[in-house]
Amino acid sequence: MRRASAPLAALGLGLALVAGPALPASAHNSVVSTTPEEGETLTEVPEFFVVTTNEAMLDVGGEGAGFAIQVTDESGLYYGDGCVDVGGPSMSTPAALGEAGDYTMAFQYVSADGHTLSDTLAFRYQPAVDAQASAGSPAPPECGTTSASASGGDEPAAAAGDESSAVLGAVAAIGGGVVLLAVVAGIAVWLTRRRRA
Repeated sequence: MRRASAPLAALGLGLALVAGPALPASAHNSVVSTTPEEGETLTEVPEFFVVTTNEAMLDVGGEGAGFAIQVTDESGLYYGDGCVDVGGPSMSTPAALGEAGDYTMAFQYVSADGHTLSDTLAFRYQPAVDAQASAGSPAPPECGTTSASASGGDEPAAAAGDESSAVLGAVAAIGGGVVLLAVVAGIAVWLTRRRRA
């Protein structure tokens, strides 16, 4: 009975090796701070709009694919250049605002576990009367282009979906390979002991 259970024990050990390290990383990143904060009233434009989470975000390739920060006013006009910089637990975009009023900041990022997360927050802009207002765009701006995208705001989400699938597929393939190696090693050990017995 003991010899027959050896391969099963090896399989169990292989699964434990794969599942054990994956458990801490399975939780999604959570937002710990933003600039601006939910419900905040800004009297001047900050240098950057920022979203910070509790751990490093997953920026595969370092190109910011799947990341976005979009700021809109009450009329639905977009502000900013569409560029997002990702560094560790934070992502940011150069800030720009138009006239005084209510604004919404929507953001999307890729969590350390490969999942794409998004949220929105509302804030108010109440600058001095002589503050210079930036021009808004009727469509989400694309980083590195002077004209607004005509395709709407679906591209970042689509890119994030493709990226998430690729990351999860790679993790599954690696995990499966580790399990297979553990099982093969366990069976080899079992067969060696059986021959010696």
